[in-house]
Amino acid sequence: MALFDRYLAGQLLIYFGFFSLVLVAVYWVNRAIGLFDTLIAGGSNVLTFLEFTALALPNVIYAVLPVSALVATLYGINRFSGDSEMVVAQTTGLSPWRLARPILMFGLVVGVMISVLGHVLVPASRTALAERSAELSRDVTGRLLKAGEFLHPGTGVTVYVRDITPQGELLGLFLQDRRSETTRTSYTAERAILVRTDPEGGGGTRLVMFDGMAQTLQTADRSLVTTTFDDFAYDLAGLAGSSGTRRPDPRELSTATLLRADAETQALTGESAAKLMFEGHARFAEALFAFALPLMALGFLMLGGYSRLGLWRQILGAVIAAVMLKMMANIAENAARDDTMLWWTTYAPGLLTLMLGLFLVWRDTVGPKPLRRGTIA
Repeated sequence: MALFDRYLAGQLLIYFGFFSLVLVAVYWVNRAIGLFDTLIAGGSNVLTFLEFTALALPNVIYAVLPVSALVATLYGINRFSGDSEMVVAQTTGLSPWRLARPILMFGLVVGVMISVLGHVLVPASRTALAERSAELSRDVTGRLLKAGEFLHPGTGVTVYVRDITPQGELLGLFLQDRRSETTRTSYTAERAILVRTDPEGGGGTRLVMFDGMAQTLQTADRSLVTTTFDDFAYDLAGLAGSSGTRRPDPRELSTATLLRADAETQALTGESAAKLMFEGHARFAEALFAFALPLMALGFLMLGGYSRLGLWRQILGAVIAAVMLKMMANIAENAARDDTMLWWTTYAPGLLTLMLGLFLVWRDTVGPKPLRRGTIA
């Protein structure tokens, strides 16, 4: 009967791949639209956009794989039953436990994929994405190259550009500097350009304005000084983001570091030991949950007998159970984040899912078997 195992597990993997591709595409497109507006309109090029989307892909896949596994199992077993293959398999003497074996094999494959993503690929991609985001946030040029909007590239600084030419020239510039406690200066210019003072040495960026005016308001006596200029250079070095050490997100750290949750790691991330330990255990718990979902889906689908109308009531029951278990996971997350002694609650949803699946399969073993009683018309 190894042939039957390979056949059913292979069919489920095909459906799993299809639904994963669809869900990842939908999720990715939804995120890519906002990312495209932020990066491209903010002055970044298409290669930067592709880099960010590629780095975000492991996290997207990690989020949708459990859902894909559930949908693939429900669709595959429902189709298996609708084509009378389930009836034939049971009439040949295959017990519910025997039918569950390829499902467990399929769940194991999904669990391994979730583990590789959660322990290796997702932390690495999050680290690279955070470092790249910090690098872009320090790029003042990108934060100024956005036409038609009031931008705030730094605290106390407001910039507006009416239009930007294909050559990168800024037209209709307005800049207000409120960083000083004693003065407030507003600059207007017909056009301006951004110039790097030392590109090879990593020098700062200057905004060179042409045909403009500077208005300086003295806050003490409310006097206003107006100066016109043909060209004026404004140093943007103070607007660049901090170049200090970036505080890593706990989800970027290795699993061993999270589970250890020592004082050094807590100081590095600024998070409590309970939250660090939860993030580490959550990676194992997510794999367990994904492994158990297909078995639970099979258990629900085996509750009913053969029907030409399909197994839609059982499918609905499986979906509702999965949603409730995921809600339980959110409750367990809140508990585990607050108390280091409650780390075990992270595994509760996955264990309950597995126990529910085993119970439903056992129930079909000891209960009536309507599929074997009727005859296929």
